Amino acid sequence: MEVASLKDRPDLTFDKRHELYKLSKVVGREHVMLNVMSIKRGFAIDIQNFACLLNSQLREEQFCFFFKKLPQKSENTIRLFESSSGDYYSVHGEDALYIAQNVYKTSSVIKYFGGNVKKGIPSCTLSRLAAESFLRNALLNEQMKVEIWRGEPRKNVWRIIKQASPGNLQEFEDLLFNNVEISTSPIVLGVKLGTKGGQKIVGVAFADASIRELGSMIIQLGVKECIIPASETDYELSKIKGVLDKCGVVITEQKKGDFSNKDIEQDLNRLLANGRSVTTLPEFELKNALGACAAIIKYLSLLTDESNFGHYILRHHDLSQYMKLDVSAVRALNLMPGPQDGSNKTMSLFGLLNKCKTAQGVRLMCQWLKQPLMDIKEIEQRQTLVETFLEDMELRQSLREEAIKSMPDLHRLAKRFQRGVASLQDVVRVYQVIIKLPALISVLENNCSINDEHKELLELIYIVKFKEFMEQLDKMKNMVETTIDLEAVENHHYIIKPEFDSELQEIRDKMDQIMDELKKEHYKIGDDLNLDVVKKLRFEKTTAYGYCFRLTRNDAACVRRNKKHIELTTQRTGVFFTTTKVKELNQNFSEFAEEYEKKQSSLVKEVIEIAATYCPILETLNGLLAHLDVLLSFAHVSINAPIPYVRPKISEKGSGHVLLKGARHPCLEVQADVSFIPNDVELIQNKSEFLIITGPNMGGKSTYIRQIGVIALMAQVGCFVPCSEADICIFDCILARVGAGDSQLKGISTFMAEMLETATILKTATAYSLIIIDELGRGTSTYDGFGLAWSISEYIAKQIRCFSLFATHFHELTALADELSYVRNLHVTAEIGTNSEGGRDITLLYRVIEGVCDESFGIHVAELANFPETVVKLARWKANELEDFSTNQNCMEIDNENVLPKPLSTSKTKSTQTEIEHGNAIISNFLREVADSVDINNIITNSHPMKYDTMLEKLRGISEKYSGQVETSPWCREVIAEF
Repeated sequence: MEVASLKDRPDLTFDKRHELYKLSKVVGREHVMLNVMSIKRGFAIDIQNFACLLNSQLREEQFCFFFKKLPQKSENTIRLFESSSGDYYSVHGEDALYIAQNVYKTSSVIKYFGGNVKKGIPSCTLSRLAAESFLRNALLNEQMKVEIWRGEPRKNVWRIIKQASPGNLQEFEDLLFNNVEISTSPIVLGVKLGTKGGQKIVGVAFADASIRELGSMIIQLGVKECIIPASETDYELSKIKGVLDKCGVVITEQKKGDFSNKDIEQDLNRLLANGRSVTTLPEFELKNALGACAAIIKYLSLLTDESNFGHYILRHHDLSQYMKLDVSAVRALNLMPGPQDGSNKTMSLFGLLNKCKTAQGVRLMCQWLKQPLMDIKEIEQRQTLVETFLEDMELRQSLREEAIKSMPDLHRLAKRFQRGVASLQDVVRVYQVIIKLPALISVLENNCSINDEHKELLELIYIVKFKEFMEQLDKMKNMVETTIDLEAVENHHYIIKPEFDSELQEIRDKMDQIMDELKKEHYKIGDDLNLDVVKKLRFEKTTAYGYCFRLTRNDAACVRRNKKHIELTTQRTGVFFTTTKVKELNQNFSEFAEEYEKKQSSLVKEVIEIAATYCPILETLNGLLAHLDVLLSFAHVSINAPIPYVRPKISEKGSGHVLLKGARHPCLEVQADVSFIPNDVELIQNKSEFLIITGPNMGGKSTYIRQIGVIALMAQVGCFVPCSEADICIFDCILARVGAGDSQLKGISTFMAEMLETATILKTATAYSLIIIDELGRGTSTYDGFGLAWSISEYIAKQIRCFSLFATHFHELTALADELSYVRNLHVTAEIGTNSEGGRDITLLYRVIEGVCDESFGIHVAELANFPETVVKLARWKANELEDFSTNQNCMEIDNENVLPKPLSTSKTKSTQTEIEHGNAIISNFLREVADSVDINNIITNSHPMKYDTMLEKLRGISEKYSGQVETSPWCREVIAEF
């Protein structure tokens, strides 16, 4: 049928019909029928185009066959396939659906390779620019892994050319950060388990390939990825996985052989910069940590790149030098920005304090917030520097806006030199930093408004060191001024000075001659067209056309009337044109420029190699600039807050007090339309160690306890704090249990997550810790929740004895203050009035004062949330019903056969303990005498009915007997009032 249909085409020669038939048979009956239909409808067929179409379809089918046989990848890995031209990337399968949803926000971009929706593979493409943006977000924010494949489609051979993960960005640095400075450090962690003396030993090593540092965790370092040995049965490893997962760290399993110490000595000797044998270092005794280090070296392929040799440093990470922060505390204190913050940067502490002017400053700020100091001298040194910059506005502004504002990321430049990919432009950027150092030193030195103590500290920390850097870099400065044409740099030309070499000078002279002729031609054309060469006729260099002329669209009519002018293109900025002579001159200039580039290439290489030898100095200078930038940012935020921050007084760990006057939450007070109510805080050892905060919903309990944690962290970072006065002791860790969350995919309920975090607090806390707990026990029944809240609170207060803040709606928990003298009850206040409709009108005052609040006002919050009126009324009625039932149950209890009152809660009475005991004895005696005089059982069974008058007379007699005692007992009067 297909052959007959083709033969029915008299307009095709036999050869063409036969070729068409053979091509059709290649792809099967379906395509033949489609093309037969095309022939029948009278469409012209180009056999060559048809062959291209068939080849394309064949390639698709071959790729689908290859794609389906690819090894299975991990869930958080994305595979990109680079096109043969390199202009775009294709994405397939589940990855294509992910890209469509998260990048394009639509499924319309999805096409199906190798068939229809049911049989084909979902596919889409990404432009190079879109791919760079996606990869940057995927690796730095979404914690994903990436593979880039390149192949020869005709041969259907594909291979991985680049791989990256959150902790290993080396192969992607040029792609990701070409025009963007790195603001985070990609730290990868290695973990190896061992046994020593019957105890489990955990060896840990970390590497930051961006700064070439090896160390020996997670929150302090900001770890992005962790390497662990592959094992399905190791219980200890499974616990480590749980911790890593909780901290949002990407887990990568490597074979156990990668953790061997066999070659670690020679590997480290190659990588380390000091030239000493690694066996002489104390870290060499940490065998498990070295095993983890070996795995990291292999994973990062550090030994395959010779530029790494001799550039790494090895240091031992001392956990005791920084405050410990767990992931719950980081989240509770809003330390780092979250996806829920959106564009509002001030919702997190990092976003609020980060007013840094450099990329290196941003990185250091992030590091400092995760590593609050424990050394009081270092904290005070930072505070003194912040105070210096805060008090001297001229110094602060000059440094921020002039001295460091345009400083490049020297760490990033040093890496380019070390990897051998630097250019003359990078050399010039380093030179621009060097020539700014004298002005920076001058600004720091010439300040008359600061006192001698501050001057000495500036001299010690900054001025002396900057002068040393200036001396060390003086030879590099001279080399740049001798070899590089700095005048050409102003026109964005990075070339060697022509006078540096005779051949270069000759070529440069010819280029200058051509440029003079181009300028003459510019004026000549301006005269011919009667146009001002400065305002109207612009002479410009473009990427596509070289040197040419530009006119606005309104002035372009004069060019189009003259055949001597050759119109090149019309863009939004205007009309570009040239002439035959200008075109020829431009061509000659380009040829000489190319020749100049070839001649100077060896000189450029030599200059860059010399500049690379200064990398260690540049890295150290970079750290000092970052240090200055962060402290300037602290000072800027402290003085420009709605109410300026103050310098806190820091006392040693265990000194026993935290005294804050007018404390505020730094992030909340800067939000629009917020008038923050400050509160005082007193945490004093043996007096007010454990604070129980009660009060209405939305009253500010959570804000109160969190702001204390934030202020403590800011103080140990070295920043000023949002208080009118502050005296804070050093904490070794901040532990928090705030908010509700679950992980359904991992089978963890909200309550289970709460219990796991609380268990961590009880195991980790010491007497020098700060514990923040908000609404513990909400996720289960009231009785279970209260029981757990009581036992946990009592354990912290009695066993751990650290400063703790506990916000709760379990008002019965306040009775703990009666048992322990150092437990205090606080509550947030609310004013209750009556509205025009006769209902309660509640005003939240956000003040924290002494005492207990016995009401939560939850139904009032429901009213604020615009619940339907019927729902609110039913809730209030049901709450009153339960309250009455609870009161009746609490007031009476059966003791054998006697009916006795149950004492009211002692936390709600003004009576003393002696008065309560005396009153209970009076009530008990009264009820027993009534029971003895009146046979209740006979009355109930009606076996011996007592006359009403007789019973009433006996009861009156007993009542008169005890009336005097009841009147004189405060506790009895309270009980009667309750009825």
